[in-house]
Amino acid sequence: MNIKAGLVGLPNVGKSTLFNALTKAGVPAENYPFCTIDPHVAITHVPDERLEKLTALYKSKKIVSADMMFVDIAGLVKGASQGEGLGNQFLSHIREVNLIIHVLRCFENPNIVHTSSTIDPLSDLEIIQQELMLKDVESIQKRLEKIESLAKAAQQKPAEKKQLEAERELLNRIFNAINNFDTTAIKSILDTTTVQTVPLLSTKNFIIVANLDEEHVSQQQRQENKHYQELIKKFGTSRVIPLCVKLEQELSELPQEQAQQLMDELNMHESGLTHIISTSYRELGMITFFTCGPQETHAWPIPKGITIRQAAGEIHSDFERGFICAEVYNYTDVIALGSEQKVKESGRARTEGSGDIVQDGDIVLIKFNI
Repeated sequence: MNIKAGLVGLPNVGKSTLFNALTKAGVPAENYPFCTIDPHVAITHVPDERLEKLTALYKSKKIVSADMMFVDIAGLVKGASQGEGLGNQFLSHIREVNLIIHVLRCFENPNIVHTSSTIDPLSDLEIIQQELMLKDVESIQKRLEKIESLAKAAQQKPAEKKQLEAERELLNRIFNAINNFDTTAIKSILDTTTVQTVPLLSTKNFIIVANLDEEHVSQQQRQENKHYQELIKKFGTSRVIPLCVKLEQELSELPQEQAQQLMDELNMHESGLTHIISTSYRELGMITFFTCGPQETHAWPIPKGITIRQAAGEIHSDFERGFICAEVYNYTDVIALGSEQKVKESGRARTEGSGDIVQDGDIVLIKFNI
C-alpha cells in the first residue's frame, strides 16, 4: 500500500533541509532505511523492532519493511490558491498525499531571511491553511454548478434528486465555514455526515515539525522556546514534533556509529527522522501485519479496521479473490512462547474467515484457491 506524506512550508523554514536529511540518510540498498526515487521524493522504511526478532525466530534470509514515501512539495507563498509562485504545482501535489507535514520555523536567525519581519509559526501555518481553504472554495463552486445541472436532469428520479440536495446543503455549510476560515468547523461538519462529496485540501490530516535551533534541542531547553510552546498549547505534544532540522541533516551524513555517539551526547533517544516516520504512520491510522518464513519476514502496512480478506489482497490480488481462510496468531504470543508450533499447541492460533478484522502484529498464513 502506498503511504505518502508531503512536506509543506513557507520559504526558509527548513523544509528542503529536512527533505535533504531524509534523502541523505541512506543509499538505494536493501539494508538502509532511505533512498531517493526521484529528485522530489524519498522512500523510507518504517522502523519496527519486531522485524529483527521475527527474522531471528524464523531464520529468514530477507527482511522486507513497511515503506513510507515523503514528497518535497513546492514552496508555498501567499496567493498560491490564485496561482502565485508555484501555487498550482503545490496544490496539485497536496491532493496526492495522505498526510501533510507542516514544517514551521521556530528559531531566530537574522542571517536566514524569513517571508515576514517576525518569526511566527502560528501565522505561517494560518497562511498555508487559508490557501488550502481558498482552493477548496474553487472546488466547491465547481461542484455546486455541476449539482445544479445534475438536479435538472434528475427531476423524475426522487432518490437521486434527494442525494444531490443533501450534497448541496453540505457544501453550502462547508462554504460558510471556509468563509470564516474555521478549519475546526469544516472537519466537524464532515465528521458528522454520511453524504459523499468532493475531497477537500483543508481537511487532510496533518502533523507539525517545529524546527528549533541547536540550543533548544533538549526537552528542558524546549521549555524556553516560546514559538514551540505556542504550538504545543494549540495542538498538543502528540501532533507537534520538535527537532533541529540542521542537526538532523548533520546526523544523516555521519556513519551510524558516530551519529549514535552524537545522539548520546545530546541525550537523544531516537533521531527526529524516526520520530517523524512513526508519528506519520500513527496519524494515518496504519497498523502492520506480518508474513514470516525461512525465505523472508515481510511487514505489510494496512489501515486499521480492514478485514483479513482485504489484507490478503495487499499481498497479492489472487489471495483476496480466491480467499478461503487464514491461519493467524499474534507477534506477542510467538515471541512469548518461542515458536509457531508452541503457539498452536497453546491454542492461541486462530483460523479466521473473510470478515475478521486484522490486528496490529498479526502473523498470517493465507489459504486460497483460484
